[in-house]
Amino acid sequence: MSALFSVVGTRSLGGSISAWALTLLLSLVAGNSAAHASPDEAADDPVREEIIVQAGRISTPLLETAAAIGVVGQEEIQLARPQLTLGESLARIPGVFTQDRENFAQDLRVSIRGFGSRARFGLRGIKLIVDGIPATLPDGQGQLDTLQLSTAGRIEVLRGPSASLYGSAAGGVIRVESEAIGEGTSAAGRAGFGSNGYRSYDAKATGREGSVGILLGLSHQELAGYRDHSRMESTILNSRAEWQIDEASELTALLSFVHAPIADDPGGLRASEVAADRRQAAPNNLLFDAGESLDQVTAGLRYTRRSGDNHETTGAAWYGWRDFANRLPFGDVNGSLDRNFAGASLQHEYTDELLGMPNSLLVGFDVEAQRDDRIRRVGANPTLDQAEDVTSLRVFIRDEVQLPRDFALAFSLGFDNLRYRVDDHLSGGSASGSADFSEWSPALSFRWNPRQALNPYLRLSTSFEPPTTVEFRNPTGAGGLNPNLDAQRAINYEAGVKGLLPGRLRYDLAVYHIRTEDELIPYEDALGETYYRNAGRTERTGFEAMLIAEIYEGLKFTASYTFSKARFTDYVLGSGENLVGKKVPGIPENTFYAELLYLHPTGFFAAVEGRAVGEFYADDANAVRTEAYGVLDFRMGWKGDWGRWRLTPYLAVSNLTDTLYNDNVRLNAGFGRYYEPAAGVQVQGGLGLAYRFD
Repeated sequence: MSALFSVVGTRSLGGSISAWALTLLLSLVAGNSAAHASPDEAADDPVREEIIVQAGRISTPLLETAAAIGVVGQEEIQLARPQLTLGESLARIPGVFTQDRENFAQDLRVSIRGFGSRARFGLRGIKLIVDGIPATLPDGQGQLDTLQLSTAGRIEVLRGPSASLYGSAAGGVIRVESEAIGEGTSAAGRAGFGSNGYRSYDAKATGREGSVGILLGLSHQELAGYRDHSRMESTILNSRAEWQIDEASELTALLSFVHAPIADDPGGLRASEVAADRRQAAPNNLLFDAGESLDQVTAGLRYTRRSGDNHETTGAAWYGWRDFANRLPFGDVNGSLDRNFAGASLQHEYTDELLGMPNSLLVGFDVEAQRDDRIRRVGANPTLDQAEDVTSLRVFIRDEVQLPRDFALAFSLGFDNLRYRVDDHLSGGSASGSADFSEWSPALSFRWNPRQALNPYLRLSTSFEPPTTVEFRNPTGAGGLNPNLDAQRAINYEAGVKGLLPGRLRYDLAVYHIRTEDELIPYEDALGETYYRNAGRTERTGFEAMLIAEIYEGLKFTASYTFSKARFTDYVLGSGENLVGKKVPGIPENTFYAELLYLHPTGFFAAVEGRAVGEFYADDANAVRTEAYGVLDFRMGWKGDWGRWRLTPYLAVSNLTDTLYNDNVRLNAGFGRYYEPAAGVQVQGGLGLAYRFD
């Protein structure tokens, strides 16, 4: 393990490739050391449990899914973690890169194989599904500020373009499921405190009586922040009710409420400002009190009906409302947004035999709509007042046939139609406009599943991504839509293999090549306003690896590595500057994660985890390059049981080596303000208490 510590504890990754290779070799040795476990031990080993995933819109064993999928369990999400952002859980998944964990006005930035790296706030180009209900809007915007991690039980990440089943803005898919509702009734609470004003309080209860089960969670979090002007406060109420109507049908109801009155934005700093004082905020962000506040309510219903052994139908409907206000760091500019969004989906799965071979057919449709009433003011005077409407209609079909000798072939096809309309209320409709996008999205996969240890596959998939309503802003400042902006389209070629080796070792390897046209790229104008333009073509080539090894009972080692090379192959700026051959900004070439977790039968647990991020560029011209860094974290605690009570004290220390690095890098930032420094050493601790009533 010394090789791992040497990687994640340094401030530079020079020569780190050899260290990563050595660490991966050590993990293989660790896996082999457990290869002599008895069959009974292997059967009960959590590393060897069969994992069922929903990423293909139906339940499928992970090893029989012809795609790169990462799964994070409830323990990895909740155990002794701050539960502030999804980035805490996603760090272990190869192909996934997260930034902006500590600026809650900008929200966590997540990219999957480079998709989403352009986001200035929230998710872009990635489909987020929470308990079967989309949290990504029809225009491609996704918000992570509504997630409640204290009740999250599982996260699935489908890596790579997936438009055939999920429609536009599906460069990857993140599915979050609430924890399961067990038998009986239980209640739990947790209080956490720590550095930089961290305060966290949450309570949850589950109960099942007969055919009805209920989960209710309430959480409140506060953070003063490492940097000046980075305070946040958020309260989330999340609930789920399940009704098993009969043996063949069930109904699930979902309701969540978010109240986040404070999320200050400290802004980006120049390199000289970072060197002078890492904790300062950008001057204008202080002067104009930049930040945001929001309230959101989301409700949904999902109904599933099984007819015999061959038919299963699932229908869902949802509605949400979001009230958002923000203050921008220039010219006393403030804005407000009143958003309503709704949708419905219906899908039917039919399984039978085709020419004597098992066959699975899935058909369905989705319809979604959003309405944004957006106002921007300078002082009290409105400079923008418009209604933005986006509607999305899609149909899809997927068929998979099981071929002889453990082979399977699957094909899927989706069709999407999106319509954008902007109605200008300020200048007599002169800035009104509309845009339509229609796209066919095919996918094809071929897999072979001869044994648990070897499950290779090939996959071809596509994605397309129109601009979001925010990205569609006209750079002339006149309102309406940018007439020069087109949708981004991509095709993904992928080969992979996954399996369970003898003993306690699970592995997942994938290589891919992605070609993208009209990639959406952010830039800032002279006032610091963000707009978007299209790059002609880009190419991304990558390799992803993940290993999970149970060295011996209770001791688990997890490691993942990502290599990603992304370059512009056709990109000429309006100024005439040719950027062909330049690297796409915001995508590190190398990332690495490792964790050693020990769970003792007495309830004691301890974990050391490290992540290393290679250098990447902050601008299209590759004139600004970030430094590589490594971070080491530690957490420990104890789960003690007394009858129906469980007590869980814990302690966590992040950035043990006090590494100086940037938590976020703003791409193509104006005035050289690229950097948002990360916190140094942070200490957190808390106490959890749970009680089971029966």
